[in-house]
Amino acid sequence: EPTAAALATRVAELRIFRDAEGRTNRSLADVGGEALVVSQFTLFADTRRGRRPGFTGAAPPDRAEQLYERFAKALAARGPRVVTGRFGAEMEVEPVNDGPFTIWLDTADRP
Repeated sequence: EPTAAALATRVAELRIFRDAEGRTNRSLADVGGEALVVSQFTLFADTRRGRRPGFTGAAPPDRAEQLYERFAKALAARGPRVVTGRFGAEMEVEPVNDGPFTIWLDTADRP
């Protein structure tokens, strides 16, 4: 799956960790980092109309699960230790943002 592989490469190689000079110049692979991969289709919510988010643009569950599993495997193949949640399960995940930014990675071509 080219989309999963491209996204895995991007995640593994994106230079978002600080180096000795404080510049964001190191990748997940460079710092020996780990990745927690969880499915969260709600990030694909369309809130442009009405008061209820729509999810019709998200992949159907069977396709989404395949992409999720392929992405996790592709990322692990690029070096970092990868831990996954359970696809489709309701989970409590407490993120800790460390850094100057949060990034949304999208593989779709957008205008």
